[in-house]
Amino acid sequence: MGGVRLSDVVARCGSPTYVYDLDAIVREARELDAAFGPQRHLVCYAVKANSAAPIVRALARIGFGADVVSGPELLVARGCGIEADSIVFSGVAKQDAEIDLAIGAGERGIEAISVESVEEIGRIDARARALGRMARVSIRINPGLEEEAIDTHSHITTGHDEAKFGVPKADLGSALQSVTKARHVDLVGISSHIGSQLTDTASYVESALSLFALAAEIKKSHRLSFVDAGGGFGVDYGQGCPARPADFVRLACNAMATFGLGDLALYVEPGRALVAAHGVLLARVIQRKVSGARRWLMIDAGMNDLIRPALYQAHHRIVPIEELEGERARWRVVGPVCESSDDFGEHELPASEALQLCAVLDAGAYGYTMASRYNGRALPAEVFLSEGAIVAHTTRAEWRDWVDDRLKT
Repeated sequence: MGGVRLSDVVARCGSPTYVYDLDAIVREARELDAAFGPQRHLVCYAVKANSAAPIVRALARIGFGADVVSGPELLVARGCGIEADSIVFSGVAKQDAEIDLAIGAGERGIEAISVESVEEIGRIDARARALGRMARVSIRINPGLEEEAIDTHSHITTGHDEAKFGVPKADLGSALQSVTKARHVDLVGISSHIGSQLTDTASYVESALSLFALAAEIKKSHRLSFVDAGGGFGVDYGQGCPARPADFVRLACNAMATFGLGDLALYVEPGRALVAAHGVLLARVIQRKVSGARRWLMIDAGMNDLIRPALYQAHHRIVPIEELEGERARWRVVGPVCESSDDFGEHELPASEALQLCAVLDAGAYGYTMASRYNGRALPAEVFLSEGAIVAHTTRAEWRDWVDDRLKT
């Protein structure tokens, strides 16, 4: 991977270990950026997908902004070199301290705090008044699509009426009135985000058309500077993904032009699409268990290291690190965590004892960022590759550290 033998990574850093190809991530990002053509734009990387500093720094160096959903993510983005006016802050329940961080960043605060309820506007106005600043905001509009029409898992759909996210269209008038009355709030954009892991463009385009139509109306009375069509671009986890991230962008640019919004910048918020395919989780085989027709392959990576299969019923391809000859068999790959959901599904893998190391593919997004120390297990290590070498890494904490922490309580 990236010119580095993964078996050497395991020998140096142990397992479980996440490995990321920084050069491939940058290539992915440049391909997406090129899809905008002449359209003025900003790509705001969704830090929640993978908040590792080497990744955020690599994207900052090529001019990307950030979409953050917490104060700590905002601090990571700023610490990695992303300018305050290239950051948007989403989230339905921002704490006052987080709002203060956003308003106080840089010379005039971040680019926009994304308002997700009418009630939030008054809170932001109060914090801006206390800090003696103007707060730039965008209104995140919930387009109210039918949940079944959004092409993704129900746990990660956000653009339907039952979701907690965004200002419903029915409340948009109240939100605009609140913004007008607020003396320390400046409305600079509107946004929408319908969900994650979209493998088809239809629902994204439907949401974008609704958003752009509203933008055309709102800009008659408010001086908008951008419209944010969100992210959620899907990747191929092995089951196919006909739409590439650039396809979403090109369609959004075309739709935007039809509404006469050429004076506005177009923002998007990709996360998974930039990093998922360029990260793997390395694991060591602990043992095999065979009982009649049932065959389990037990590895040292578990749901605490990669929770997506347990949480979303996601299926990640698993392959041997070294190509092995001989018979293959269907193995149910499971981890060591004391939960039935600690299960990575069935995979065709070598039947022999020679299989000792494997890689869980497409694990660059929502892997380490969602990891935990459940069952007293240590967090995995992380390794970052560039130009055929390891350029940064973290070490896996000892389980004894968890014991010491618990005993100090």
